[in-house]
Amino acid sequence: MPRGMGGQSPSNIAHHLKGIEFPADKQELIEYAEDNGAPDEVLEVLQQMPDKEYNSMSDLMHGVGIVE
Repeated sequence: MPRGMGGQSPSNIAHHLKGIEFPADKQELIEYAEDNGAPDEVLEVLQQMPDKEYNSMSDLMHGVGIVE
């Protein structure tokens, strides 16, 4: 899948989680993304991430990198 704002790219994931307050656990990330209209591709990546508490957007992107 091409990088950019589409699909499961890190920038698209970050876009749908903009404004989230950290720390946040995996379930909170998924619910926040759903509330922001995230597409299935984004939700699938979040669901595959390690089940832990994320302390920052950088920490979250590390989790995204593990999935990809």
